Amino acid sequence: MASDPIYLDYNATTPIDPQVAEAMLPYLHQHFGNPSSSHAYGIAASEAVISARMQVAGLLGAEPEEIVFTSGGTESNNMVIQGLARRLASQGRHIITSAVEHPAVLEPCYALEKDKFCVTILPVDRDGRVDPDAVARAVTSETILITVMHANNEVGTVQPTLEIAEIAREHGILLHTDAAQSVGKIPVRVNELGVDFLSVAGHKLYAPKGVGALYIRSGRHLDRLIHGASHESGRRAGTENVLGIVGLGKACELAATRLEEGSTHSHALRDRLWEGLQGQLSDLRRNGDSESCLPNTLSVSFLGIDATALLAEIGDRVAASAGAACHSEGLEVSTVLTAMQVPLDYAMGTVRFSVGHPTTEAEIDTAAEAVSYTHLTLPTNTVTCRCRWSPDH
Repeated sequence: MASDPIYLDYNATTPIDPQVAEAMLPYLHQHFGNPSSSHAYGIAASEAVISARMQVAGLLGAEPEEIVFTSGGTESNNMVIQGLARRLASQGRHIITSAVEHPAVLEPCYALEKDKFCVTILPVDRDGRVDPDAVARAVTSETILITVMHANNEVGTVQPTLEIAEIAREHGILLHTDAAQSVGKIPVRVNELGVDFLSVAGHKLYAPKGVGALYIRSGRHLDRLIHGASHESGRRAGTENVLGIVGLGKACELAATRLEEGSTHSHALRDRLWEGLQGQLSDLRRNGDSESCLPNTLSVSFLGIDATALLAEIGDRVAASAGAACHSEGLEVSTVLTAMQVPLDYAMGTVRFSVGHPTTEAEIDTAAEAVSYTHLTLPTNTVTCRCRWSPDH
């Protein structure tokens, strides 16, 4: 019986950790109550939500009352961007963001442009890094929000969030960061980052899909995106997803204890993969900041190779993500690679490998061999860039 492919796509999603699944199990069967109910079933569910809120807050260095549970990173981002725009529209209608943001940030910003908001999309350097000086130059008297991700999902570059926070504070502007990719991989402490809002996605740190969190600094307020009853202290209506929330809480508790060990493990495996590929192939390009980078993320461009064809050939052995999509009309390169000005003949051959806690050295060596051998057998490609493409990662 054939074994499963080696999974190197942890930035896309992670498996549920066995300890997380175990913590969730009683809330699937026994503790099914509505946390708003006053009887024993409801009290058990409510206590679980309270405990999970403390676990999430503990990982982020926040207060429990500053945590709002959501359906995931996308909702958390929308809550901030749309909720703040509605609340502060009379004070200003200008938002600053970057060209390498996830669609869950860019799309709400584009939507606000249709409502007469102005959005400045800052460029990045060739490592995918936002220049804090560019942020400062973009500020106007109308600016109400700066939203820049903590770490990029495609190339792993960690942004200078603290420097951006200092600029935001100097001008009295609120700061949001999408930390979906960084929470659980590197230290993410809200006071050290200086942010007012921070988004978390459960399925990026071994919790289930469909649950997330939003940090809202005490004293900051948003207009509600979802209207209804007064759940989550009146900030997000809807009966809480107790099962998912318990899973997110446990995952955050585990992440807090594993952070240093996990980072070392991921860093070593990521570098082992890069060295393995370099040892067998030439004309490789590594994308992103090699120093200020997520420890588990490796974005590699293979010159003149169609990444989708490469991944299709090795799909039964290795699972990873491409940085471009090939269609009959031409090639669509990701917005991140476009913003970083990666040359087309490299961009078309970009693969993102991301390792996780379960990844082993043997898997890395096997993957490097499979990628290298298959690369050498593929024909080089010449395609034209049709438009930009943004993978849903």
